Amino acid sequence: MKQYEAVIEAMKQNGGYATLGQLYQDALKVPGCVWKTKTPFARIRRIVQTHDEFFKIHPGLWALTSEREKVMNLFSEEKSAPKAREYTHSFYQGLVVEIGNLRGYQTFVPAQDKNKPFAQRKLGELATISQFHRFTYEEVLRQAVTIDVTWFNERRYPSSFFEIEHSTDIHRSLLKFVEFQDFRVSFYIVADQHRRAEFESKLSLTAFSPIKKYVKFLNYDDVANLHSKMSKLVLAEKSFF
Repeated sequence: MKQYEAVIEAMKQNGGYATLGQLYQDALKVPGCVWKTKTPFARIRRIVQTHDEFFKIHPGLWALTSEREKVMNLFSEEKSAPKAREYTHSFYQGLVVEIGNLRGYQTFVPAQDKNKPFAQRKLGELATISQFHRFTYEEVLRQAVTIDVTWFNERRYPSSFFEIEHSTDIHRSLLKFVEFQDFRVSFYIVADQHRRAEFESKLSLTAFSPIKKYVKFLNYDDVANLHSKMSKLVLAEKSFF
């Protein structure tokens, strides 16, 4: 099997599309393909960039040309496509979970999101814990368990909270974060780059001054690139040790 065929096979197994990070993890495992190179990750990246069998959906996210219609229906940006908006939301939610897993955190997604799709899996299968750690008062926990992704440290305290804002209200997510201003938690709004100005405008309100320096904006490219880099780092460490 040729190397580009292994990348095609890996992408098929992922539903016809994949981030570079997913391809780094899966293409090298496809049986029957030998990667005689010291830079397999660069080779995979070059394959999707130069072969007609692949096309770019977003930076860091690639798909099979043969699956273009199906994939573009999943990631449609049309306002009249609520299922596509939900799919995009759960896809980036899944990437954030995987990044947390790669970094050694315990990861949690809300009960209402556990059956949502991420490639060929469900979000609940990606998260490493199914029960939210009871780290504080019940009235505060009721807000915490609704956050899109939580990373917990080894002491079972939240390290980072992530809200994925594909089409929902950033203001509402910031209000959630205010509830946790007394904890050493990092807060992230994950959204398309075009919403950065909206994020900065909302965060400048006086109501959010207690958390302003702890809240960061991550665009989708940031998340995809971080996922790719973390996947490459973890695979390189496994190979080395």
